[in-house]
Amino acid sequence: MLRRFLGKNNLDKRGFLVITILFLSVFGWYYMAVPMIKSVLGDLDITSTQNLAIWATFYLSIIGASVIGTFLSNKVDRFKFLYAWTVSGAVISLLPALPIDASFLYVWSVSLLLGASFGLGIPSCLAYFADCTLVENRGRVSGITFLIANLSVPLLSVLFISNIDLAILSVIFALLRGTGLIVHFLQPNKQPSSQTTRNVSFISILRDRNFLFYFAAWSMFPLLDSFERVIIDNFLVEWNRSLIYNMEIVEPLVACLAILVAGLLCDWIGRKKIVLSGFVALGFAYAVIGFNPYSVFSWYLYFLVDAIAWGIFLLVFVLILWGDLAKTDNSEKYYMLGSISYFLSSIIPSLLPEPFIDNISLYASFSLAALFLFVAVMPLVFAPETLPEKKMELRRLRSFAEEARKAREKYERKKEK
Repeated sequence: MLRRFLGKNNLDKRGFLVITILFLSVFGWYYMAVPMIKSVLGDLDITSTQNLAIWATFYLSIIGASVIGTFLSNKVDRFKFLYAWTVSGAVISLLPALPIDASFLYVWSVSLLLGASFGLGIPSCLAYFADCTLVENRGRVSGITFLIANLSVPLLSVLFISNIDLAILSVIFALLRGTGLIVHFLQPNKQPSSQTTRNVSFISILRDRNFLFYFAAWSMFPLLDSFERVIIDNFLVEWNRSLIYNMEIVEPLVACLAILVAGLLCDWIGRKKIVLSGFVALGFAYAVIGFNPYSVFSWYLYFLVDAIAWGIFLLVFVLILWGDLAKTDNSEKYYMLGSISYFLSSIIPSLLPEPFIDNISLYASFSLAALFLFVAVMPLVFAPETLPEKKMELRRLRSFAEEARKAREKYERKKEK
C-alpha cells in the first residue's frame, strides 16, 4: 500500500523508515531546542543585549557549522558521518541537565554547542533524502515524512506546559536526538545510487539564476513574517490575548495538513504553482488585516492562511526545491544556502526593541507586508518549474488511462448484467 502511494522510487520500505526516523529525530529535536533554551533563560535576569547575543549565537552557529559540514561530508562515508553527528548531538543535548548554576556565559556556551551540533549534519541529512528520492515523487515522500516529524510539535509543547523538571526535559531532549541512531541498524537494502557528477562550489550555485530566483522569493517570506509576528504579538497581547493561545494550538495542525496536501500537489501540478499560490494567499491575508485589524474574523483568516503558507514553504524550500535544482550535482551546498534566510529571520524578534515596536502602526506594517509579498512573487514569474514537464504529462496520461480502464470495466459489468 505504501509502495503504491509513493510510486516508483529509489526507496524500499526500510529506506522510507530511515528517512522518517531521521526527520523525526532532527526536526523534532530542533522544535524542542528553542523552548529548551527559553526554559534555561527563564531562570536568568539578562539584558536585551545579552538575550540577542544568545539567540544570535544559536542561529549563527547553525549556519557556520552547516558550512563546515558541507566540506566534511565529502570526505567521510555518509552513514558514518550521520551516525557521528547523531551521537555528538545526543551528548551535547544533555548539557542543560548538568548541575551547574545558570549564568549568561553558561547559556551562551550551551546555545553555541546546540546550534553547532545541529547545523553540522543537516545539509548532509537533507542531501541524503534528495539522493533517495526521484524528482517526480519527491513531493509525496517529503510530504508524508515531514508530516510525521511536524506532528511532534504539539506533543513536545505539552512537556513545557506541564512544567517538567529541566533535567528530565534534557534527558528527553537527548533521547529524541538519539533516536536517529536507529538508522545505523536499519540501513536500507537499496542504497541510493550516487549519480553525482561534480562537487559544485558556493560561487557556482550563487551564479545560477534559477537558484537566485527561488532564493530571493523564499528569503522575503521568513524575514517579513518574523518581523510581522513581533508586531502582531505586541498588538494582540493588548487587544485579544486569547487569539494567540487559540492559534498556537490550531496553526501547527493546519500547517501539518498543508504539508501533506502540498506534497501531493507538488508532484501533480508542479512546485512553482504551489509556491505562487501560497504567496498570493498570504499577501491577500496581510491586506485584509491591514484594512481591518480589529476584526476577529480577519485575524482567524490571517492565522489560517499563514499556517498554510508555512506548511507549503517549509516543505518546498526546506526539502524539495534545492534537491530539484541540484539535479545530479552535490546538493549539500544547495540545502545549506537555501536555509540561511530561515535561520537569520529567527534572530529578528531579539533585534527589535520594545519602544520601536510600540511606535509602528499596524495598518502601515501590514499594508507594506502585502506589498513586499507581491514583490516577492516577481522572481517566481521568471523562475522555471523544477518538476520536468514530461513527468507531469506522463502522470496525467497514466491517470487518464487508469480512469478509462475503470470506466470500461464498469461498463462491461453493467453489460453482462
